[in-house]
Amino acid sequence: MNKHDQLNTIKEDFINCQKVLLAIGDETRQSILLVLMGTDCQTGLRVGEITRQTHLSRPAVSHHLRILRDAGVILMRKEGTKNFYFIDIRTKLGLLKDLVKHIEELMQKFY
Repeated sequence: MNKHDQLNTIKEDFINCQKVLLAIGDETRQSILLVLMGTDCQTGLRVGEITRQTHLSRPAVSHHLRILRDAGVILMRKEGTKNFYFIDIRTKLGLLKDLVKHIEELMQKFY
């Protein structure tokens, strides 16, 4: 693949990652992600549990969870009336890995 093709691939990667980058760029959402990553619970956390650990209001947590879900960064599992939020390796976070890989390949090959 030539440099022009690689740059086009990286451009497409950036476009595909825009929602993810915006979602994880916020400090509050980063703290929510850290809580989700740091839990021993494999089934996910409920809004109340996230609220307690982040010291954010319940509406704020719900708002940020919605943004993270819409961006494909986290997933939600429903059990009756309860919603459990979790990070899965198959989420859109994998797009970031591809973006970084393509940038590294370009930098190693041409610079």
